[in-house]
Amino acid sequence: MKAGKYIAITMTIIFALVFGGICQADEEDPVVDNSRTTKKLQSIKRPKGQRKVVTIYEFRSSLPEVNAAGATDMFTTALVKSGYFAVAERQRLDHGIMREKQLQGSGMAIGKAGQSKLAGAQYIFEGTVSEANPNETNTEGGFNVGGMDVGGGKSSDSIGLDVRIVDAQTGLVLDSVNVRKKIVAKGGAVSGMGRLAQSIAGLSGQSIPLNPDVRARGSKKEGVDQALRSCIEAAVYELVTRYGED
Repeated sequence: MKAGKYIAITMTIIFALVFGGICQADEEDPVVDNSRTTKKLQSIKRPKGQRKVVTIYEFRSSLPEVNAAGATDMFTTALVKSGYFAVAERQRLDHGIMREKQLQGSGMAIGKAGQSKLAGAQYIFEGTVSEANPNETNTEGGFNVGGMDVGGGKSSDSIGLDVRIVDAQTGLVLDSVNVRKKIVAKGGAVSGMGRLAQSIAGLSGQSIPLNPDVRARGSKKEGVDQALRSCIEAAVYELVTRYGED
């Protein structure tokens, strides 16, 4: 069999593998968050005594892609993950706690929640997604071999988070924490493998009757929500080191 036919068959196989990989659906089971920042929070030694009661009302966000209510939920989750603070619910009082207290207070449900007071917070955390820098850095490059083009690039955005610590008794801002994180995107593309095959065949005096080509492109970028959760967990870790103990 001539070298040109070998190359044609090889290119057909490569095309089938690439095309099949694109068309085949990837299915992954859900997993519990196990990121580095989550592991760091969960590694904190839990306090033995009474935990400080804290709360957060709602995050503010200057980014249209970041939902303030979602960021508030992430922050509450991170506080609970740390195990260092007792978190007083304030965001959804009317949807859950107050309704239950009313039911128990009116005698429609068993319990004494209607006669008891809510826990008071010692500290109030106020969070703001304060900055976003799209395309903070951007690099691209590529090369050509025998008609085949190979290119790639890397870019990074950034997201920033500010958290203020307010004394609930005096209303004074006691401290603040700010965290920034880069969101890196990488991509690459390959095209013109058919032209490369023709060039190789030409060097041996052969020709390829069927000249299949392969084009492949891929990219990967961390999601904004994932980056925001990492920033929030890093901020909560810092809060624990400053306010977790008396």
